[in-house]
Amino acid sequence: MLSLLVVQASSAMAQVSLEKALRQDSVQKGLQHIDSGRAAIAQSLVEIGGIISPSGQEHKRAQAVAERMRAMGLAQVRVDETPNAIGIIPGRSGKAVIFIATLDDLATVAAHQKEAGTMPRIDGDRVVGPGTNTSLVTVAMLAAAEALKQNGIMPEHDLVFAAVAQEETGLVGMKKVYEEYKDRAVGFVDILGDGQSISYGAIVIHWWKVIASGPGGHSLRGGLPNVNQAIGRSVDQILQLPHPKEHADERAVINISMLNSGAVYNHKPETGWFSLDIRSMDGAIVEDIEQNVAEILKQVASDTQIELEMEPFQLTPGGQIPGARESVLVTTAEAISKHLGFEEVRVSNMGSSNMNVAIGGGTPAIGLGGGRGGRRGYPDEWADIPVMLRTAKHVLLLAATLGGGK
Repeated sequence: MLSLLVVQASSAMAQVSLEKALRQDSVQKGLQHIDSGRAAIAQSLVEIGGIISPSGQEHKRAQAVAERMRAMGLAQVRVDETPNAIGIIPGRSGKAVIFIATLDDLATVAAHQKEAGTMPRIDGDRVVGPGTNTSLVTVAMLAAAEALKQNGIMPEHDLVFAAVAQEETGLVGMKKVYEEYKDRAVGFVDILGDGQSISYGAIVIHWWKVIASGPGGHSLRGGLPNVNQAIGRSVDQILQLPHPKEHADERAVINISMLNSGAVYNHKPETGWFSLDIRSMDGAIVEDIEQNVAEILKQVASDTQIELEMEPFQLTPGGQIPGARESVLVTTAEAISKHLGFEEVRVSNMGSSNMNVAIGGGTPAIGLGGGRGGRRGYPDEWADIPVMLRTAKHVLLLAATLGGGK
């Protein structure tokens, strides 16, 4: 009950802050700038979304984003080695609000772009073509930055706009941006949609490759020791661990999806492996599961005379920050979402995106979720133009409130 009262009080303060921002002429002009720029914003998505940009190969798209940042007058525009594209509207406080948009696409999207051989097209309220769905958030961020810059909104804190690379392959770009800004961050805003949902906590996700190694040989030499025996016993015992049931409220998960070993019927393999997906809202639970897995592997290795090793494949940070739900960052974003027309805003502590890096490091962050369009990863992928404009308005209003300017 006390927690609910605290959230209500914080929400009331956030509403006051939003109403104050909305009374500013520069903010109203910024919102109008976004509406009047609809055609240009949609065309920008055609051009940026049409650049083939799989994870790790975002350089051309990053340069295109940086060129637009320079053209609108952002400061300190740069493309780093990851490659992230970053531009800033400077403030005076030395602190910063950092807006994040994902720069890269799935490999399947890149394949569809190559196969299509044409740029996306505007069709009514949609921009249609592979590469448009994820790039909607980058273009929305740019539209908000331009509206802020062109209409004289002067922030107290730096407004940092970062299109980050390699989100799909380990949050590489976000990790670099976080290291640069964590010490002076008011908060990070991961732009994933128009704010129909808001995440303020993050699921810890650890992916492991468990490798089994032992003597190979022809079947006539005997079936043991055998890596498959060790794999089978390990998988069976790991999946019997009690954590998912005991920690259901913390969404503890243990999953094994892939097993790989051997090539022919008459030869036992020298090596094999299986995947291990461990996740929870609580990092301590993930750590406890991993310790239990290590104990299982040690015992199975002793029993089967097969070496077993856990190799990290992708370790995604996360966790929960006390007081996050009633924070200014969350309640302000929620107030803006309602102002933009969402009667019910889904607020969750189970995010999984670039924001995980900040939350895992103990820095406030939110993920703005919601629709972007449809058919992502298919040849007929599309992005919703009204959603893109609404996303841009959400970013502008967050900048005008959290940025502390006038």
